[in-house]
Amino acid sequence: MAGTPDIVENGDIVMDAVRAADHDRYLSALYAPADRRGALLALYAFNAEIAGVRDRIHEPLPGEVRLQWWRDVILADGDAGTGHPTADALRATIAAHHLPKTAFENMLEARIFDLYDDPMPSRTDLEGYCGETAAALIQLAAMVLDPVAAPGFAELAGRAGCAQAITGLLLLLPLHRRRGQCFVPADILAASGTTPEEFIKGEGGAAAERAVAAMIALAREHLSAFEKGAAALPVSLRPAFLPLALTRAYLDKTETARRSPLGTTATLSILRRHWLLLRHAMRGWTPL
Repeated sequence: MAGTPDIVENGDIVMDAVRAADHDRYLSALYAPADRRGALLALYAFNAEIAGVRDRIHEPLPGEVRLQWWRDVILADGDAGTGHPTADALRATIAAHHLPKTAFENMLEARIFDLYDDPMPSRTDLEGYCGETAAALIQLAAMVLDPVAAPGFAELAGRAGCAQAITGLLLLLPLHRRRGQCFVPADILAASGTTPEEFIKGEGGAAAERAVAAMIALAREHLSAFEKGAAALPVSLRPAFLPLALTRAYLDKTETARRSPLGTTATLSILRRHWLLLRHAMRGWTPL
């Protein structure tokens, strides 16, 4: 794996971490140029680490301590290693590609929400959360791939990140409800006729299903906006946006599944995922 020494040295460990924790992004990274692949995997491994803090550390305050550790690692000066393969690969990636540290700080700040059971207040708050997490990750990946072209597609990354993140939250609904979390905004729940408390307990009935339908519609709104602009994406940036190749299929499966997404998670076969990624890697988002 080409790149700086820290990325190369930790390359296999980081790759295995992404393959285990975020298989869709792992597959998409394989379509990146070899000399950029290690940096993308470092970004994706970092994202998987901070997204999984609550799964590994079940109390909020220790979780915040862990997020602060990442903040300190990213902001630290010098080349001293941390002993953590993902952290060392990430630091090398940030330095090699001149990535803005504020983007990582904002990502870590947004992830504090994951540690608590506070309901998502509004659609605006949800879109802000998606912007600081999934959309920022896409934009950072774009900067690794083509730093000259990337700034021109920041708005498109915002749309892509919202579509991808909201779809991901829909896929994680059963997990979130089991642990008492509600990422469905309170204003969407209220408009649907239920509350965060009822939604989590499974007492929302038809109103909860309406709220899920509204979330699917919101993801589709952002996805459609992304797809309208995606034809202009240069080939150099395509791998950063490639996970979006799966988003419409996940939404379709979620919407048409015989069992409610409140209790089951929609899945795509590995063959379907490979085919969708290959098609979009070769053709982009041009009409078939």
